[in-house]
Amino acid sequence: MGIERIIGLIEGVAVGDLFGSRLDVMGAKLHQTNQKGISWLKDEKDGLPVADAIVLNGGYVDDDDRWTWMKYTGASKGKERDPNTGRLLRSQSWSYVDNAALKRSFERNYPIRIIRGYEGDERYSPPRGYRYDGLFRITAVRTAVSKDTALDGSEIEICQFDLERLPDSKQGLTVVEAHVAEVLEELEEEYDQQGEERYPEVRTVAVQRLMRSVATSRRVKKLYDGECQLCGRRLLGPDGQSHSQGAHIRPLGKPHNGPDVEPNIICVCPNCHVRLDIGAVVVDENWSIVVRAEMFGETLLAKLETKGRHRVHPDYVRYHREWWEQRAARGQGS
Repeated sequence: MGIERIIGLIEGVAVGDLFGSRLDVMGAKLHQTNQKGISWLKDEKDGLPVADAIVLNGGYVDDDDRWTWMKYTGASKGKERDPNTGRLLRSQSWSYVDNAALKRSFERNYPIRIIRGYEGDERYSPPRGYRYDGLFRITAVRTAVSKDTALDGSEIEICQFDLERLPDSKQGLTVVEAHVAEVLEELEEEYDQQGEERYPEVRTVAVQRLMRSVATSRRVKKLYDGECQLCGRRLLGPDGQSHSQGAHIRPLGKPHNGPDVEPNIICVCPNCHVRLDIGAVVVDENWSIVVRAEMFGETLLAKLETKGRHRVHPDYVRYHREWWEQRAARGQGS
């Protein structure tokens, strides 16, 4: 008996949920197969194939993942790709069912579920397995020329899709959370129009935390057993349990638009979380922890260390460091 296919949200699956294998992704009804990138089903309206999900896992050289938007390369039949390198051997076709289904979803304005795999862009990919990253919409389709060429040097045409993430209010939140998300989006627009810059406020507004999946930061905290990556301390409660926080180095939300992914999260104690948020501590390009404002009685580690498969991406620490350097240059300090 086949797995029931639906478009859009899957009941019981939250943004940020991690799956160990493609079979697990398939079993959760997120995707049609355990191999292909594009998943499709037959539309109830007319029986024509429409796409419902794609997997990003290091597929084509022309893919460009930017977390909240992306350029995605369509699919090719097996014989049209090099079996060893996966490189295209000839142009893609819009008549191929996977590409036709994704294009039809664009025409019918159907949402697409995005699943990122461990072999995708290292800035956003999970360290292992596959992660559900929410609903996107296709904003444009085109025939483009690939960066690669055919074996004879001729151009290869590809089916290319632009996608952007739907707002948090469309990502399966509860009624209350969806309302809060809509209000916050309106506030964000007002701040943008007024030209105001905010950094720690983006993360300290309590209601905004309702909109986040805590699964990703929980995984990071569990890996370090609550030990702070900046000071090395572990805060224990009366119950003997460690208490720590997952800090996003490049903050979520506007104007920073940092991703909620492991390479952008470190495990910290509450004190170090505040110091990171206000720019009192930054991380240098050689991973040295740099103190910009002293805190009495507090000492930090010499370098930011990671454990297991957790890897902090240099793009995020660079963004955080340069943000505060620019503010200091403008006389805004910390």
